[in-house]
Amino acid sequence: MAERARGHRRSRFTRYGGGDPLAPPVDLREALDAIGEDVMAGYSPERAMRELLRQGTRERTGLDELARRVAEKRRETLQRHHLDGTMEEVRRLLDEAVLAERKQLARDLDDDARFAEMRIENLPPTPAAAVTELSDYGWRSSEGRERYEQIKDLLGRELLDQRFAGMKQALENATDEDRAAVQEMLSDLGDLLDAHARGEDTDEQFREFMDQHGDFFPERPETVEELVDALAQRAAAAQRMMSSMTPEQRQELMELSQQAFGSPQLMEQLSRIDGLLQGLRPGEDWGGSERFEGEQGLGLGDGTGVLQDLAELDSLAEQLAQSHPGARMDDVDLDALTRQLGDDSAVEARALAELEKALRESGMLTRSADGSLRLSPKAMRELGRSLLRDVAARLSNRGGQRDTRLAGAAGEPSGATRAWEFGDTEPWDTTRTMTNAITRVAAEGGDPRGGMRLDIRDVEVTETEARTQAAVALLVDTSFSMAMDGRWVPMKRTALALHQLVSTRFRGDHLQLVSFARYAQTMDIETLTALDAEWDKGTNLHHALLLANRHFRRHPNAQPVLLVVTDGEPTSHLEPGGSVFFDYPPHPRTLALAVHELDASARLGAQVTFFRLGEDPGLARFVDSMARRAGGRVVAPELGDLGAAVVGSYLDGRAPGQAAFGSYRDLFGDRGFWAG
Repeated sequence: MAERARGHRRSRFTRYGGGDPLAPPVDLREALDAIGEDVMAGYSPERAMRELLRQGTRERTGLDELARRVAEKRRETLQRHHLDGTMEEVRRLLDEAVLAERKQLARDLDDDARFAEMRIENLPPTPAAAVTELSDYGWRSSEGRERYEQIKDLLGRELLDQRFAGMKQALENATDEDRAAVQEMLSDLGDLLDAHARGEDTDEQFREFMDQHGDFFPERPETVEELVDALAQRAAAAQRMMSSMTPEQRQELMELSQQAFGSPQLMEQLSRIDGLLQGLRPGEDWGGSERFEGEQGLGLGDGTGVLQDLAELDSLAEQLAQSHPGARMDDVDLDALTRQLGDDSAVEARALAELEKALRESGMLTRSADGSLRLSPKAMRELGRSLLRDVAARLSNRGGQRDTRLAGAAGEPSGATRAWEFGDTEPWDTTRTMTNAITRVAAEGGDPRGGMRLDIRDVEVTETEARTQAAVALLVDTSFSMAMDGRWVPMKRTALALHQLVSTRFRGDHLQLVSFARYAQTMDIETLTALDAEWDKGTNLHHALLLANRHFRRHPNAQPVLLVVTDGEPTSHLEPGGSVFFDYPPHPRTLALAVHELDASARLGAQVTFFRLGEDPGLARFVDSMARRAGGRVVAPELGDLGAAVVGSYLDGRAPGQAAFGSYRDLFGDRGFWAG
C-alpha cells in the first residue's frame, strides 16, 4: 500500500487568478508577425516586442490601454473629491453646538448667562479659532457639550486614521481606556522606531511590540522593516495631503489638531513618529501635492487613503510604461492593479506577461555577442512561413504553371497516375492497370477468372514531374528613397518570402540576395531583414548586376532568374579601381555600364523581370527599355502585392517554356499592375 501511495500523483492547488480557464495557450504567430514587421521597419527586436506589448494584439489588451485606464481613474479621483471633508464636519458640529447653547442661554435668566451669550456671539469667524476659544468654556447645554466633545473626538480619530488606516471607525465611541491604549501604543512605537533608526537590534523589541499592540495592525507585518514600509507610505501620503490643501486649510487644521482628544499630546506623538519615519524612508514622496477639484469631501483618513491610491496609480503607470532599461512585465504589481482597476485588468496584464515570457522562452529571440536581442533562425523561418502564406493567398488563382510533365524515368514520382499516352515511357502502375483490365472485362460480360488480355486502354503510368534547377538573383534597391516612400518593409517582406520558398520547397535552387544603394553587396536574409535605412545617395544597379552575373556563372547548369526591385534610375556605378561614381541626373556612362551588365545577364540566358515601384516617368522609360533589351518584362505592383509578384515571377522563371507572361496578365491585369 505504501508503494501504491507513493505512486500517486500529488495535486497542488493555488488561488484562482481570474480569466478564462479554458482559454487556448499563447499563440505566438500573430505576435511574431507584428514583431517581424517592426524589425523590418528598423526597430530592434527588443523595441519591437515592447511595441507589441504596448499596443496589444487582436485578442489581448495592450499596456497603452491599461495605462489609459490608470490615468482615467486618477483623473476621475481628483475631479470627484476635495480635501475639506473634516473641516465641513467640524463646522457642522460646531454650528449645532453653538445653536444648542444659544437656546439654553435664552432660557437662563441669570447674569452669567448674559456674559456667556456675549462670548458665544463674539466667537472668531474661523472654525479652528472658535473651537480653540471654546476649549475652556463651561457649557450649559448638554447637547452643545456633546457636540463639542464630538469635535475633539473626531479630530483625534481623523489624525490617527491618517497614519493607521481604519482607526476612525475602530475608535468610534471609544472609552478613556481605549484612548489611553492608543497613547501607549504611540509611545512604544516611537521608542521602537527610534531604536531602529539608531541601528540597534530591534527584533525582540518588535516581537514584544506586536504581541502587545498587534491589534492596531491588521496587516500583521512580520518584520520591523515591513512595519516601517507600511507606516512610511501612509505617513508620506498624509504629508502630501497636507501639501495639497490651501494655506488657509492647512492653518486651520494645524490649529484644530491641538484639540484632538482635548490635548496637544496626540499631535506631539504623531509628529515624533513622522520625523522618525521620514528619516528611515527618505525615498518616499514626502513633499508632493495634488489638486483636488471635486465636490465630495474627504476626511483626513479617507483623504490619506486616496493619496495612497494616487501614489499606487502613479507607480502602476510607471510600471506599465516599461520605459526603464531591462523592464519586464514581471515588474507590474498585479495585486495593485487588481485593487485599482479590478480583476479583468489584472487578467489582461497577466496574459501580456505570459506572452512576453513565451516569446523569450520560445527561442524566437536570441541574444547576440553584444548583448542585444535579435530574431533567431527559428523566428526567421516562422516569419517567412507567415509571409509565404500571405503570398500563397494572393496567388490562389494561379494553377499549374510551376511544374512540367515529362516522359521518362528521370522525373520524380508525384504520387498520381494517368492514362498512358503515345510517347510515354514512365513506369506502369501495375495495380491500376490490372484493376482497369478486370473492370473492363467484367463490363464487357466476360469472366476475368477465365483469363484476359490487356488492352492499351487499361494501361496507366506513374506520373512524374521534373523541376528545373534555378540560380536566382534578387536585387533589391536599398537607397534612402525606398525607406522615405514607405517601400522599405514591403521590400524586406518580399525577400523573406522568396527566401523561405526557396529554402523549404526548392532546396536545389541557388538564391542570392543583393542590396544596392551607393554600392551593392550580397547579404544573408538575417542581415537584410535587420538592415537600417541610411541616407546614402546613389542607386548602383551596375554593381548589383555585376554580382548577379557572378552568381549565375558559379551555377552554369542552373536556369538564371534575375529579379530587380527598384524605385529609381541608376545614379552610380563602380569604377575599375573599385571606387563609386555618383551623379544626378544619371550620367550616360552610369547607364551604359548598367546596360552592359544586363546584356551579360541576357547572354547567360537569364529570365529578367523588373519590379518598378513608384510612378516616376524617367524610371518607367528606363526599366521599359531595359526589359525590352533583355527580352524580359516589367511589373508595376502595388506595395501590398510586391511579394506575390516577385514569388510568382520566380515560379515562372524556373519552369522555362511556359506562357508565364500570359498567365500573370490574367492574374494581375485587372488591377493595372502591368506596364510594358
